Amino acid sequence: MQNKLDKGHRLTDGSEEVKRVELMKKYELAAYQEGFNYIAGIDEAGRGPIAGPVVAAAVILPVDFFLVGVDDSKKLSARKRAVFSNYIKKNALSWAVSMVNPPLLDDINILNATKLAMQTAISSLTLKPDLLLIDAVKLGDINIEQKNIIKGDSLSISIAAASIIAKVERDRAMENLDILYPNYGLAKHKGYPTKEHKKAVLEKGPTAIHRQSFEPVKSYLNGGGFSELTQPNLFG
Repeated sequence: MQNKLDKGHRLTDGSEEVKRVELMKKYELAAYQEGFNYIAGIDEAGRGPIAGPVVAAAVILPVDFFLVGVDDSKKLSARKRAVFSNYIKKNALSWAVSMVNPPLLDDINILNATKLAMQTAISSLTLKPDLLLIDAVKLGDINIEQKNIIKGDSLSISIAAASIIAKVERDRAMENLDILYPNYGLAKHKGYPTKEHKKAVLEKGPTAIHRQSFEPVKSYLNGGGFSELTQPNLFG
């Protein structure tokens, strides 16, 4: 028998899932009790791929936000991520997405590219947060109090929401790139270094959206042969 949802997407039978999601609100509830008003969850998608952008999302949820099944985006199916992303966007007080792609990503390194994407997403919010909950990364040069939470996308509902939005937006970007750069399988592996993807790079050479500082792209370039192409609009 399926559990029913109320209007807040809360399971009505007092299940373990409700308890799990309630625990994911502990950082937010503690912050509200400390006097913070707008708490932004921040997370990224795409630090590990050898192609495409790193994408960061920032999201400010209402105090009573509750979504059964919300979790680290990596634990969810693509279909569930898409449904949840739409729900989060619709119900958030504010959300924003930013990306950094090659060659800038290679010029400043992946960690700094991640931080830049996060900072840009935060500055793009329509509401100014007074607290940032960030998955592991510590941001400098930002005048907002922050709490850095290891595995935050599994422990904080705000960070989990940001991880879902970031993942969905990046996957969409990679699907668009697959149209522009066919025969690399970008829509399938989303730029991650699968056996299929690495073989395509070695046989066809990297494109403009491949990360030159990542292997095997770096080794290929050391042997010569790289086609400079214009950067596309990834969110098209």
